[in-house]
Amino acid sequence: MKRFLFFFLAVPVLAAFASFAANSAETLTLPPETGLFRPGTGSEIANSQCLVCHSVEYVTTQPKLARTFWKSSIDKMRLKFGANVPADQIPPLLDYLVAEYGKADGASTPVLAAQAASGPAAESDPRSIMTRHGCFNCHQTEVKLVGPPLRQVAAKYSQDPGGVARIMEQIKNGGGGKWGPIPMPPAPGLSPSEMEEIARWILALKP
Repeated sequence: MKRFLFFFLAVPVLAAFASFAANSAETLTLPPETGLFRPGTGSEIANSQCLVCHSVEYVTTQPKLARTFWKSSIDKMRLKFGANVPADQIPPLLDYLVAEYGKADGASTPVLAAQAASGPAAESDPRSIMTRHGCFNCHQTEVKLVGPPLRQVAAKYSQDPGGVARIMEQIKNGGGGKWGPIPMPPAPGLSPSEMEEIARWILALKP
């Protein structure tokens, strides 16, 4: 009798819990990872390098912190977590974060003024372009990191007449679901010619 009573009481409780869990799951909505940093000199570096691992809110919700904080944060991401930010991008990235999301506590570096006067650094080959825009933070040629190996991407699209356009679209708009649950951030700082150069280089990697 006691067993029957326990079962009789337990079933409604479990049913109610299951219903609550199901309803809770239905109401949980995560925001899409489509945010970009506000436009400014250096924002293209932040979009390329920082959004590989963080949503833009990671930076925009911070209080107005000093230059020393942003410098230590960049150093931590590079030295502790392996962020592959090219050395020449660190000063302009730091200047951008301080100018847009921080507070001044010292002189800025002269890099931004020099870049504005001389124009962007030359990027003569696809690998250099991809390095500067953070592509190799998530992709390697042969092994899977966050995203698929680039040779695997080449194998998928090598026989597709629209393969170049498909890869360019993925680079430009980002997205998820084709290779796994982790979304790829868009790359708004790349020109159409750079995206095409990268796409053709990837396709040339086919076995």
